[in-house]
Amino acid sequence: MKGLIILLSCCASLTVPAQNDNKLTLSGSIQSDMLLPQSDSVIGAEKTEDFLTNTYIDLRLQHKYFEAGARLEYLEHPLPGFENDFKGWGVPHFYVKGRLGNTASNKPSAELTAGTFYEQFGSGFILRTYEERTLGIDNSLFGGRVQVKPVKGVVLKALSGRQRTYWDWTKAWVSGADAEVSLNEWMPAMQGKGVNVTLGASWVNKNEPQDYIELPPQKEATATGYRYTTYQLTQPRNVNAWDVRANINAGDVSLLAEYAQKGDDPSQANGYIYGKGNVAMLSASYSRKGLSLLLQAKRSENMSFKSERSRKGTAAAINHLPSFTQDQTYALAALYPYATQLADGEWAYQAELGYNFKRKTTLGGKYGMNVKVNYSYVRAIDRQFTDGANVTSLTKTNMTYAGTEAYTSKFFKWGPQTYYQDLDIQISRRLSKAFRLNLMYMNQRYNKSVVEGEGGMIHSDIFVADGKYQFNPKTTLRMEAQYLATRQDEGDWAFLLAELSLAPHWMFTLSDQWNCGDSDPETHSENTHHHYYQGLITYNIGAHRLQAGYGRTRPGFNCSGGVCRWIPAQKGFTLSYNYSF
Repeated sequence: MKGLIILLSCCASLTVPAQNDNKLTLSGSIQSDMLLPQSDSVIGAEKTEDFLTNTYIDLRLQHKYFEAGARLEYLEHPLPGFENDFKGWGVPHFYVKGRLGNTASNKPSAELTAGTFYEQFGSGFILRTYEERTLGIDNSLFGGRVQVKPVKGVVLKALSGRQRTYWDWTKAWVSGADAEVSLNEWMPAMQGKGVNVTLGASWVNKNEPQDYIELPPQKEATATGYRYTTYQLTQPRNVNAWDVRANINAGDVSLLAEYAQKGDDPSQANGYIYGKGNVAMLSASYSRKGLSLLLQAKRSENMSFKSERSRKGTAAAINHLPSFTQDQTYALAALYPYATQLADGEWAYQAELGYNFKRKTTLGGKYGMNVKVNYSYVRAIDRQFTDGANVTSLTKTNMTYAGTEAYTSKFFKWGPQTYYQDLDIQISRRLSKAFRLNLMYMNQRYNKSVVEGEGGMIHSDIFVADGKYQFNPKTTLRMEAQYLATRQDEGDWAFLLAELSLAPHWMFTLSDQWNCGDSDPETHSENTHHHYYQGLITYNIGAHRLQAGYGRTRPGFNCSGGVCRWIPAQKGFTLSYNYSF
């Protein structure tokens, strides 16, 4: 720990002025989140150690023709929720890049990367590697990647590597190629009409050694009666996936169509069944001054794609499917977040309308008003199982269908269950030069049995009032009042927050989240009625940000983009430090 503190001090003292592309430039960042934990039997918080921290130090050296970088991660005493996976420390991210030509332009160029890297093909249906520290996600590839722009409007990529799983890399090799062509670069007539058309195609291969997995004993007839024989599951060593897409932009209208398919891939996530996976998406948007509209639909089936077929959770995920639900920033609106059902499949729909009422109109008032309406709906796909059984999730059947195709499915037919639904309306209006008010109402249906394993369908109504008053250019007070009403699960919740900003340096925050309702007696034996209070002081100066606080954190899922991670209850003193140079 002493060495870490010395390294932090040295990095914090570095100041490298910006230079032109022909000279070296050093940049980086430090992020350290710390907790002095306390036990709290009321909320179930445990004190395992006296000091916990997740600390990251990124360094990057840049030149016109090459780049090198590395990241030190120190999680020897990790924050709650990370101790089972990320405990340890080391340098898991390191790379060098070589460049020919200007890769940021449309002119011919090439770039070669060796080491660990992140990449996404298209929307990520068959490949998306990325880092999301708050969710404990880092599925980078360790190997090589080449990107070439041979002619104007064409981008070609090829890569191969082994995927990170916490402090190790998987045995499987993930390889792929991607091609993207911008037709408008070749057709001046399209440019004159403001039309842009981009076509793309991708291929990904996973090469993974077989596991020794036994199938459930099979009852077989013999001359003297019956016997039970155990077989091993034959798994494909190579799993291929491909993706095609078209993106059209014409004036105010944008259209994206994408389809991907994955070969037979028996895994823990799908109950070790055979059968191809697929996902189809159509997204359309319209935007002009004062008006925006988004409509999109997605159907996916058996699209869990991992470099370790027996790995549980989010680790070793090769691909990513967006959830088509809003990422909520308000605490109670994010209390029941949806996670994409990759293995079981889903139909997902989203529609969003935004409109600005002009100033000095009946509805716009003196300063104008913005209204946004979002609707999301996620439903099970139709699955007809070979033995006529009604199965909710293949992963709960103890490999009953392992080694078979398990079911058939009609593309346009819905399944029997609703996974998630929400309708939220947000209104933002300035009532005076100093005061702005945001109001939100959200009606939500959350199938806790599907997302979390048990709990049934939760119906909730959520109300939010968020007001900000600016006393002067340096002093702003923001206050939130939220209420979630439900008869299921833990019952009603209330949330209050007050945030005082004294620009440019200080911010003071007080909040309390209170379980004020009656719990569902079928899932909770008694009322909880707990307060989750927090106090924070934040100080900013230059590129430094320091935040100190004390309070409780509610146990629950932390989600982003349809990917979730469980965070246990916490209580204690917190300290966070961020620095960029």
